Amino acid sequence: MAPAAEALARIDWSRPWLASLRERGEALAGQAAVHGIAATLDSAVSDFHLSAGSLRFVAQAELPVGEAYESFIARTACVPTRENLHDFFNGLMWLSFPALKRRLNELQAEQLSRRGAAGPRGAVRDALTLFDENAALLQAPCALVDALRRRDWQSLFVTQRAVWSQIRPQLFGHALLEKLTQPRKPICAHVWVVPEHVDAQEFLVEMLTPDWLAGNSPLPMPVLGVPGWWLANHAASFYDDPAVFRSCRPEPGA
Repeated sequence: MAPAAEALARIDWSRPWLASLRERGEALAGQAAVHGIAATLDSAVSDFHLSAGSLRFVAQAELPVGEAYESFIARTACVPTRENLHDFFNGLMWLSFPALKRRLNELQAEQLSRRGAAGPRGAVRDALTLFDENAALLQAPCALVDALRRRDWQSLFVTQRAVWSQIRPQLFGHALLEKLTQPRKPICAHVWVVPEHVDAQEFLVEMLTPDWLAGNSPLPMPVLGVPGWWLANHAASFYDDPAVFRSCRPEPGA
């Protein structure tokens, strides 16, 4: 049995937020429970290239002491991987959204080369890390997006509830996926809105720049509020919890 076998076995692949990842993810989790996470992810890589070569997954011990994680990936095309759920979901995102993960790594490595790993992280690296760890991607009608921007939770999740049968947020952040293995009402995603009727990965790979990140702040959204994702949210009163479903802060001077 591999070190993370028990943790991998606790992933409930029937959860609706894992639906788009289930076919690949469930099979990989089963293999990783026997052979280990890094080895399983590495065996699953198709012919995908970073600038340094073909993508590979290696044990965490391959990361040299003192070298930044993202710099190492950019230099070697190897992703250091620990035997835990966090890195399992990170690997699953690399396999599911390779071009987007590559773009995030390119931007991180560029920032590290400019600023160095020892100094302040800076706003760009913080934004990139937030995206990588906690992003959800939403393609939805303007009325729904507007309600999310206003944090009008009753309109978003109750009045317009029927609209959610036609859309599904795509969870991307691997830390977010890890947190949801133990679902709790306060778990919040940071939502980036993607235009409808486009390929989300292609759109983001093209758009992701420091300037775009600076002008496109994510929108917080409690994940278990999504209709159909949690039994208790069938009751409209589920959303009357100000500690979770918070209103917008008033404008300064208002």
